[in-house]
Order: sequence, then structure tokens, then C-alpha cells
Amino acid sequence: METNPVYKRIILKMSGEALAGDHGYGIDPDRAEEIGEKVKSIHDLGVEIAIVIGGGNIWRGAQGVQRGMAQSTADHIGMIATVMNGLALQDALERLGVTTRVQTAVEMKAVAEPYIRLRAIRHMEKGRVVIIAGGTGNPYFTTDTAAALRAMEVNAEIVIKATKVNGVYSADPKKVASATRYATLNYNQVLTDRLQVMDMTAFTLCQENNMPILVLNLWSGDDLKRAILGDLTVGTLIKD
Repeated sequence: METNPVYKRIILKMSGEALAGDHGYGIDPDRAEEIGEKVKSIHDLGVEIAIVIGGGNIWRGAQGVQRGMAQSTADHIGMIATVMNGLALQDALERLGVTTRVQTAVEMKAVAEPYIRLRAIRHMEKGRVVIIAGGTGNPYFTTDTAAALRAMEVNAEIVIKATKVNGVYSADPKKVASATRYATLNYNQVLTDRLQVMDMTAFTLCQENNMPILVLNLWSGDDLKRAILGDLTVGTLIKD
């Protein structure tokens, strides 16, 4: 197998649900350790990594809004949840010997660094994994948008969206047996066919800045490592 990574610096976007246990909520230490091992496998290749993590395993703002909560309040609770996830993932990585820093757009100086673009870049240059929490620091924006924004800010080469599905399909593969996986797509195809990749704000930001997006299954063996090594049979690569 090829051992030279095709990307030097990446943004890895994962949902908060990646840390959840079998019940779909909370933080499962075993899941955190499993993710840590996957991240370590690509860190060991010399790849510079920043991780943007969601908070849906702890709080979903939409549920609060449905009960009458202000959108800003609901979103700020979600931002705080992402910091909790970031600390759990940091602990898992540190125990695996990977030096890690948590930065957050919502300042919590006692537990994490504030997000500072040049400091994040410097950490990565020194071989540290940077976990970026707090979303963009603003309500009404998803962590998908945060991932796209941070990718541009730290000069990443690609946004890797780690999901439970091996790429983008022509239809929901759980509902349509004949659904086929796209190996590659361009931005216009995604828009024309209304394919679900990221939220529209995040996707448009990537399109306007020619930021490639790779959608893959985080939990499928060593797919993440294979993708980093240039295996095009893994996931769906979206770029012009």
C-alpha cells in the first residue's frame, strides 16, 4: 500500500453523534478511544490535522426551538456541548500519545484556548492535533459551516466529512436498494441533483473557494487512512 499521504493538512469534520454510545446520546469513552486511534493512524503519517466537532450527542438546538426557546440561546448551548466533546476527544488522543489542543470560538479560558487562526496553524506545524470547538462562535451557523470556514482560515487542502455512510449516494441507500455511490462529483452536480452533502452555507463556502470535500464512513475499517493515502474507492470526492 502507498504510504505517502496525498494531503498535508486537513480539516476533519465529525458530528457529536460519533462520540455517542449505543443509545445515541452522551459521550462513550470507548467511542472516543476508537476515534482517537483512527486519528492517530493518519497523524503518524505526518498529516497536519484540525478536527471540527459537533454537539448533537449532548444537545440539539432544534428541540429547544420547538419548545419556544430563542434560536440564539439554543445555539449557544450547542456550542458549549461541542467543547465538552472536544475535551473528551482530547483526553482520548493524549492517552494515545498524540499531543492535542482544544480551541474554542466561545471563550472558556479555564478549559481550552480561544480559537486564534495563527496559533492553530502553529500547533499543526508542530505536529499537534487541534480540536476546534464552539462552532463559528455565532448562532444560526452549523458546525458544517464552521468546518468550511476554518478550512479556509488554516489553509487546509480538504474538508473530510466523517459520517456513517461511505460517501454520497444517488438516493438514500437505507431506503433505495438500487442507490449507487458516486466516486467523484463536482459542485454543480451536487446542487443540480440536490444531493445531501453539507448544509448549503457550508457547501457554498467550499464551492466559492474551491475547497474539496470528501465524504466517507469513519467507522468502516481503515477508510480514513486509505483516503488520506489517495485510495479513490473510499467515499465521494467533491471538487471542480
